[in-house]
Amino acid sequence: MTNAFNALQLAQEQIADLDLQLLKRKLRATESPCDTKALVNGRELKAFCSNDYLGLANHPDLVQALAEGATQYGVGSGASHLISGHSIAHEILESKLADFQKQHIPDARALFFSTGYLANLTAITALARLAPQGSTSIYSAKLNHASLIDGVRLASAQTNARVYLFDHEDTNSLSESLKTDQNPLKIIVTDGVFSMDGDLAPVKRLLEIAEQYDALLLVDDAHGFGVLGKNGHGILEQENIYSDRIVYIGTLGKAAGVSGAFVCAQATLIEWLIQKGRPFIYSTATPPAIAHTLSKSLDIIEGNEGSNRRTQLNKLIRIWQDEMHFAQWEKVSSCTAIQPVILGSNANALLAAKLLDEAGYWIPAIRPPTVPIGSARLRITFSANHSEADLRQLIATLKTIEQTALQKTSHE
Repeated sequence: MTNAFNALQLAQEQIADLDLQLLKRKLRATESPCDTKALVNGRELKAFCSNDYLGLANHPDLVQALAEGATQYGVGSGASHLISGHSIAHEILESKLADFQKQHIPDARALFFSTGYLANLTAITALARLAPQGSTSIYSAKLNHASLIDGVRLASAQTNARVYLFDHEDTNSLSESLKTDQNPLKIIVTDGVFSMDGDLAPVKRLLEIAEQYDALLLVDDAHGFGVLGKNGHGILEQENIYSDRIVYIGTLGKAAGVSGAFVCAQATLIEWLIQKGRPFIYSTATPPAIAHTLSKSLDIIEGNEGSNRRTQLNKLIRIWQDEMHFAQWEKVSSCTAIQPVILGSNANALLAAKLLDEAGYWIPAIRPPTVPIGSARLRITFSANHSEADLRQLIATLKTIEQTALQKTSHE
């Protein structure tokens, strides 16, 4: 073994610095399926932190579908999609995903990815290459998910695209910036549901701006797909939007309960991603058994059971809005299953998470850089598998914990 080298020393120093700033993260291993209760280190915790919004991650029909898929297709794809890894199971899934959005995107076609991160990197970098070097402008919402941010950064590095950040609550500034933009290719990039605040992007207004200034509108609906809209098709369905300018991205590891993601757009744009989307081209295809399972998940989402699960989820959201009142902690207004409680400092958020853990709850502290400095929080999320009694018990516990935390901080 060699003596400590510079890179190792740098890593050690910076990890220690993260610890001092109360920003060091820790992995916790679960010993049970994803559900509203989690077994962690032999303790059963009431989980209000997953993105399993419809409670499908341990659904018996999906467990059975995965076993069927493995029996039929094996456990690996063996290659990238453009070599030999593209299965009929992928084809069936992509066709169903396109059907979900065909009322909102003309000539819709979908492309399946192994992760949402990969889907966003592929879509943004490939679309930015439609125009010559230095001829693309990308307008990205300031609070976008890290995968969108990294996609924009990579696209800028590869194509010399100009990047502008905008506040999704102030679309006038976006419109003013686009008004003087002479580049031939303009792309507006936004989350559909902002993952840390739970609020919705004004997609109708953003589409109006895109149409006015000849821009594409890329919407990452990771937290809306399966949940928003009458049939769970997502934010485009909820807002009754129809346009060939939209590039829609959905995640399949949240409300859909399994794994993966997809990009849906007008067929020609999807063909461009297949030809020029480097992360797609050079990644091994997701196992066909996963695609087979997801096809079953889509059936549930679109059927009566999915509708009933969304009804239950919306009932929980209303109870939280009506009954959760804090003395000093800040409850953010949200119409989705994501319900943030802003505590400010990292220390306050960690203390609240620790008290919740001691009370038998799993709700981690969310800290920078995931959220802006000074806005550390609890990110509480609901699942359709939570009962009304589960939620009311959490509300009572949070009220008690807030008082305990305020007393502790006042004595320090």
